Amino acid sequence: MSGLFPGVHVLSCPTRWSDVDENGHINNARLVGYIQEGIYDLFCHHATAVRESLFPSGFIIARHEIDYLEQLHHRPEPLSVRLTVQHIGRSSAHVEVNVCRDPRTFMRARTVVVARDRASGRSRKLSQNERRFLSAFMSDSVADRVPDTARGDTVVAVGKPMAPAQRTAVRSGAGVGTSRGSRRRVRASAG
Repeated sequence: MSGLFPGVHVLSCPTRWSDVDENGHINNARLVGYIQEGIYDLFCHHATAVRESLFPSGFIIARHEIDYLEQLHHRPEPLSVRLTVQHIGRSSAHVEVNVCRDPRTFMRARTVVVARDRASGRSRKLSQNERRFLSAFMSDSVADRVPDTARGDTVVAVGKPMAPAQRTAVRSGAGVGTSRGSRRRVRASAG
């Protein structure tokens, strides 16, 4: 977590000249890479996750929903990839990722990260330690509503719905990257 952004996991991420496309800005596919680097850093490199051996079999990215807010250009100053947890389910966490270079936010994504069972390759129930770890990255109002599935609490989604015209979604049930059967849905704004 960052002292400047309590309750937020922050990864400093440089842009690279090779990230620039023919239009002179950072390619949108590379922006998805920044999201994935931030998620990997939180789930696999965070000191608490390492110390407590959380997510021992890794995780699967089940969904990315991305809003490209502004064009991003290569600069020497690194990006700030800021992650907050919006919802914790039985086996998944809904993570909001903002890619920023203050004072601007260039991209906002909502990503569903699913805990993985090594033996079956399928989803598994989050442990109480994993739930506690993830809840540290929620706002206070949302964290107070984190259900405890061991007690039989009901899982309720918490978050702000987006207008359909602002949505860009990339869906893949096979983890990071594309797979046969993945689909991309894009809607343009009418205004």
